Amino acid sequence: MNQQSVPASPQIDRPPVRHSPAARVAFIASSWHRDIVDQARNAALAAFAEANAPPVDVDTFDVPGAFELPLHAKLLARSGRYDAIVAVGFVVNGGIYRHEFVTAAVIDGLMRVQLETEVPVLSAVLTPRDFHEHEPHRRFFAEHMVEKGREVADACIRTLASIGQLRDEASHRAGARR
Repeated sequence: MNQQSVPASPQIDRPPVRHSPAARVAFIASSWHRDIVDQARNAALAAFAEANAPPVDVDTFDVPGAFELPLHAKLLARSGRYDAIVAVGFVVNGGIYRHEFVTAAVIDGLMRVQLETEVPVLSAVLTPRDFHEHEPHRRFFAEHMVEKGREVADACIRTLASIGQLRDEASHRAGARR
């Protein structure tokens, strides 16, 4: 599948979110390695606030770990209150199979939520294979999460605009058939 390289800067022009004047976004963050995960949260919230797009209202939620993200996302998506869900977390390899199991469960679960509910679910769940609890790694991943937070906010805004356009076009086609 072709993927375009998109600048991480939130200052680029974006198409408007057409399905609502202010998009409502639920932002779920895992608490495990909070010092690292909070870097993505802070960067994403700043990017939403700075975005050259219609306003985005963001409600934030915390869960204990990444494994809890999909269920929380599903409940929020089914509530009907949100146009999109953003999930951030950090799943580290502790040297046992659990890393792969948790990673697959979280990413598959988030994808399933968006396909079942038709509410976009975006992920900035990092799953580094090699993470060690020493300062250089902590610093590297904290800085990397800043970039990922900005990227996920940008992807969320673009996804909302795209879906809004698709829904508008479907409504126009349906209206033209009547």
